[in-house]
Amino acid sequence: MTRREMIGMASVGVIAAAIAARFALSGGMGTDGKKDAPPGNFPVTHSDAEWRAMLSAEAYRVLRKGATEAPFTSPLLKEHRKGTFTCAGCATPLFASTTKYDSHTGWPSFWDVLPGGILERADYTLGMSRTEVLCKTCGGHLGHVFDDGPKPTGLRYCMNGAALNFTPQAA
Repeated sequence: MTRREMIGMASVGVIAAAIAARFALSGGMGTDGKKDAPPGNFPVTHSDAEWRAMLSAEAYRVLRKGATEAPFTSPLLKEHRKGTFTCAGCATPLFASTTKYDSHTGWPSFWDVLPGGILERADYTLGMSRTEVLCKTCGGHLGHVFDDGPKPTGLRYCMNGAALNFTPQAA
């Protein structure tokens, strides 16, 4: 390999690293660092100012801008009581506690959803193909679903804890 070829390959590597860093810093959401919740006719809608007032800063960033919380930061990782996990934006029931499991990824994970709670759409951010999970009622970003989960579904709904609330089952 000639010196020119080595320099050319190194340049490509530097450019690729710069692009990857840009995506990482922006959350992989594009040039403005934002990935707004999808437009559409959702049963629950609010203005951006109303969402900001209703949600914590982290819940707003995740639900309305499509961000991902840092792994191992959600208190819901340690939630093991019987109950229901709901959307933090609109209280739609999403997951039964009986489907929650430790995926060792750092995010609350479930192997199944409650009927009628979510929408799925293709997500090509961060240079990969994934399936994004959205709340069917308010359109909020919840996380992603992968096909590496346990039986019986083989699915792993990897959710941002900031996008969820937990309601314990009544005694």
